[in-house]
Amino acid sequence: MIARLSASVALAVAAIAAPLAVSPAAAQVVNTEPTQFVTTLTTEALSALKGGNKTAAKAKFRTLLSQHFAVDAIGDRLIRRWTPTITPAQRAAYKAAFPNYIIGTYADRLFEYANATVKVGRAMPTAGGSVDVATQVIQPGRQPIPAVWSVAKAGAGYKVTNLKVAGINLAIAQAADFDAIVQRQGFDALVVMMKARS
Repeated sequence: MIARLSASVALAVAAIAAPLAVSPAAAQVVNTEPTQFVTTLTTEALSALKGGNKTAAKAKFRTLLSQHFAVDAIGDRLIRRWTPTITPAQRAAYKAAFPNYIIGTYADRLFEYANATVKVGRAMPTAGGSVDVATQVIQPGRQPIPAVWSVAKAGAGYKVTNLKVAGINLAIAQAADFDAIVQRQGFDALVVMMKARS
């Protein structure tokens, strides 16, 4: 499960970093409409990937993560099972570690997808009030990989709440991996692992 999740999240992060090419002057995130939001989010990240500087790329993706992903809601969903049993201090440590864990675990793999593009398809409203935006990650000589971005209203715009890559729901898969660690070693061990990967 962990290997499959790692590959899927790498593809999801690659979807952020490997968009359809547009001019640098047009590179800004416009989050007033779901399809344009996903298109411009991927476009904004391209400059960091193409620059070849991993430190700068990680800083860029950390900014995009904090601005355009529902980080707190995603993090809370992953440990929902354990919320009633952890202390406020444990919860705070987890929330502090979560963004750096995401970047530290998967950002280096972005450069494997430097030649990919993302084809953004249609937006589909969901029963829960969010919108799923269908995309394909396309690499030369390989089969396209489907990725569905779930986005929800946040203020006047949208934020990413989940990703499904090649049929894998990343929130469900990541929650299962976190659950396995907590069950074997306890919640503090989960936070230690996350900090080690950041």
